Amino acid sequence: MSQLFQLDKKCPQTSARAGTLNTPHGSVPTPVFLPVGSQGTVKTLTPDELKSLGVGMILSNTYHLYLRPGVEIIRKLGGLHRFMSWDGPILTDSGGFQVFSLGHLRRINDEGALFRSHIDGSEHFLTPELAIEIQEQLGADIIMVLDECPPYEDDFGKIRRAMERSHLWAERCNQSHKKRKQALFGIVHGGVFPELRRESAAYLTSLGFPGYAIGGLSLGEPKELMHSILDETVPLLPGNKPRYLMGVGSPEDLVECVARGIDMFDSALPTRLGRNGAVFTRNRRYSINNARFKTKKGPIESGCDCYTCRSFSAAYLHHLFKSQELLAYRLATIHNVRFITRLMERIRSSVLDGTFGTFRKDFIKNYEPTDAETRTEQKRKWLEARQNKHRLIE
Repeated sequence: MSQLFQLDKKCPQTSARAGTLNTPHGSVPTPVFLPVGSQGTVKTLTPDELKSLGVGMILSNTYHLYLRPGVEIIRKLGGLHRFMSWDGPILTDSGGFQVFSLGHLRRINDEGALFRSHIDGSEHFLTPELAIEIQEQLGADIIMVLDECPPYEDDFGKIRRAMERSHLWAERCNQSHKKRKQALFGIVHGGVFPELRRESAAYLTSLGFPGYAIGGLSLGEPKELMHSILDETVPLLPGNKPRYLMGVGSPEDLVECVARGIDMFDSALPTRLGRNGAVFTRNRRYSINNARFKTKKGPIESGCDCYTCRSFSAAYLHHLFKSQELLAYRLATIHNVRFITRLMERIRSSVLDGTFGTFRKDFIKNYEPTDAETRTEQKRKWLEARQNKHRLIE
C-alpha cells in the first residue's frame, strides 16, 4: 500500500494541519469528518447524497454488522463497499465500544469479551483475533484494534487495568492482522490521567501502527479536560501518521481539536440531532420545533448550499416535524451533514492559506456552544434509551 498519510501543510500558530489520506478506495483530504453508518447506512441518506454533500469517508460498525446481517453474508455479496453501494473509503471500528456499553450483558477478561446480543440475547465471544477477522472480511480501508473503553469517571486503578488490557489486545490484533492493504490503527487510552495517556502513547507507538486513534474521550468529561488530555497526548504521536479522535462531532470541538493536531473525527451527533429536529447554524444550533420557525420564510441558514436550504423554508421544515412526516428527518440530516462537511472544508482551506488562527478565533467568538447542562442531559437520555433497549431482551 502507498503511504497512508501525506502532510500537506501545518499551521505555524497552532498544531492544526492539512493532509491527505491515501486508501485503496481513494484519497481523502484532511481534516476529515466521518458520518456514522453503523449498520451499513448513514441514516436517511443514500450514498449518492453523501457524495453530493462532500462526504469523503464513512464509518461502519463491526458489532452491528457482525450480528446483522452477518459477516458471511456481506463477504459473499462482495464485501461492505459493494453491499452498501459506497465506493469511497470506509473505516470500521472494532465493536469494542458497543460491547462495553452493554453493561450487565457482557463479561470481560484478558481473552476477550463475552456478550449477549441486544437483538436476540444470543451469546458471543469477541476476541482481538475475531475483531480483526471480521473487519478483514468486511473489507474496510481502515480498521481498528479491539479496546476496552471504561467510563471516564472510573478511578485510576480501573482505568489502568482497562488500558493494560487494551495494550494486550492491540498487540494481538497487530499479530493477527494479515491484509496489509487495510490500515490497522492503534487506540491510545488512559482516561483523564495524563501519566496513563503518556504511557499508552509510548507503548502503542512502539508497535508501529500506520495510524493512531485517541479513545475514551467525549464520554461526559468537561471540554476543558478533554482539551488538556489532547494537549498531553497528541504531541507524543508520530507526526507523519494520521491522528483520529473517536466520537467527537460538535462544531466547536472540531475546530478546537483540529487546532490540537487531530486529522480525523467521527460521530453520530449531526445525524442523530437532525432526526430529532436540531439543526446547526453558523452561530449555534436550534430546535426547528421552536415556534420562532413557524412562519420563517427563509432557509434554516442563509448562504448554506445544501439541498434543504436551497429548496425549502425553515417554516416548511418546522411543519414537517410537527406533522411527523418522514421527509423532515431526511431534510434536517442533509443540512447537518453538509454543515459539518463545509466546516471541515473551511478549516482545511484556512490551514492551507495560513489563516487558521484567525478562522479559529472568529469561529469560537461567534459560535455559541450548547451549554454543559443540556449536553449532559442529552447524553443521559441517549444512554438511558440504549440501556432500555438492551433490557428488552432479558
